Amino acid sequence: MAKMEDVLDLYEQPYEQSRPTVCIDESPKQLLADAREPLPPQPGQPARQDHEYKRNGMQEVFVCCEPKAGLRHLEVKAQRTTKDFARFMKRVADEFYPDAECIRVVLDNLNTHKPGAFYETFAPEEARRLVKRLEFHYTPKHGSWLNMAEIELAVLSKVCLERRIGEASRLKKEIAAYERKRNQARATISYLQGEMRLI
Repeated sequence: MAKMEDVLDLYEQPYEQSRPTVCIDESPKQLLADAREPLPPQPGQPARQDHEYKRNGMQEVFVCCEPKAGLRHLEVKAQRTTKDFARFMKRVADEFYPDAECIRVVLDNLNTHKPGAFYETFAPEEARRLVKRLEFHYTPKHGSWLNMAEIELAVLSKVCLERRIGEASRLKKEIAAYERKRNQARATISYLQGEMRLI
């Protein structure tokens, strides 16, 4: 079966708590600090900031979202390596879905998104345990937009990250607050008749 049809068929299946469908993705975030202190808002005038900024490195935002349940889990890491991916997926399996018999995972074809990542990171027995619980469904090449995690990352960017954040600690706090608010609202992403949309 073609990858596109595989992913679309997976989205149309009814919700099963014992076999959740989760979408995984990562996105880089450049840490930018103000070079000069911004001017606070005044009556009738918004806050103003200088166009100059300081670069403070990069962070990677990992996201796992379960579109039908309205849940998401986000984690900020200093980098995106094969081992970072494997450790994040171990958290998904053991902490977020410990009782699931099978976790169906939608992800793109990034070079780190492979079962081999677990064998590079963990002992063979642990790697095998994780691989047996995870069922990977890859989006087609040039079709990563089918991954609903990209919608979640777009919302995160729009409501949380479209401003300067200069420190990793602040980025982690902002993302944790976003995650709490979206999970409390049980904000879902729906796939209906070939169309994905936020509910």
